[in-house]
Amino acid sequence: MDPLSDVITLLRPRAAVSKPISGRGHWAVAYDAYDAPGFTFIITGEAWLTLDGEDPLRLAQGDFLLLPTTPAFSLGSEPHRRGTRATPRADAVRHGDPDGAPQFAALGGSFDFERVNRPLLMSLLPSRIHIPASEGRSTRFGRFIGLLAEECATDYPGKELIIQRMLEALLVEALRWRAFATDAVTAGLLSGMQDPVIARVLQAIHSDVSARWTVAGLARIAGMSRSAFSARFGEVLGCAPIEYLARWRMAIAKDALARGNKTHDRIAEEIGYESASAFSTAFRRRLGYPPGKFARALA
Repeated sequence: MDPLSDVITLLRPRAAVSKPISGRGHWAVAYDAYDAPGFTFIITGEAWLTLDGEDPLRLAQGDFLLLPTTPAFSLGSEPHRRGTRATPRADAVRHGDPDGAPQFAALGGSFDFERVNRPLLMSLLPSRIHIPASEGRSTRFGRFIGLLAEECATDYPGKELIIQRMLEALLVEALRWRAFATDAVTAGLLSGMQDPVIARVLQAIHSDVSARWTVAGLARIAGMSRSAFSARFGEVLGCAPIEYLARWRMAIAKDALARGNKTHDRIAEEIGYESASAFSTAFRRRLGYPPGKFARALA
């Protein structure tokens, strides 16, 4: 798989909550940071979102917003309007005047990621993805969100599996748009995918994580000298090439240990260690305890 697909696979998004959000008149609500990724799609009207420490962001009809992590924020009918404290809920929310047709309507939701590798994988993603309707992708996101909302409201067999697959598709679509946007992104996987040279190297690593990669070998794939490649990789990804490889190998190992369906010998072979002992030593050096203890703690 390609690097982005690998990340989404390990994240395993699940447990979606999808609800209508509407408002009329003058209103504003404020939420504390909470440990769940969130998304919203604006159906009609507009609202102003203010993330903690940032300027207000206008969300208008057709806009899509994805927050891989959700900091403290406020949402209101006007910028800088002081919001009343609120708590996230799973059912429909109406703000402001309770009577009359809403002037603002959106579909919002939240979901969860696999906890084992969440800190590492979150570091590879941007903190916010805002896709305005003007970018021409709103109808595509609207179809995704509409199908997701419809499935959340059903009780059909296989509902949870369908929702998980829809969330995976939604994340890939959002991140794929962000990855190929022309504006600058912070150091991380999406930044690497934007760089043609580094993208080739990432593709090679993710295609064969068990290979005995060296900086010299990766530099040859990049078509650069070893020193120039190391400097460029560090600037784009925020870490050295072999460090990125080690982090990704440990992410795969932790996921396998969490699932509990592979021996240490098998895991070692799949991620490029000569033996279970070598894998255990590397795991302990990086995490501070052996893989067996990690697996038992999860169990």
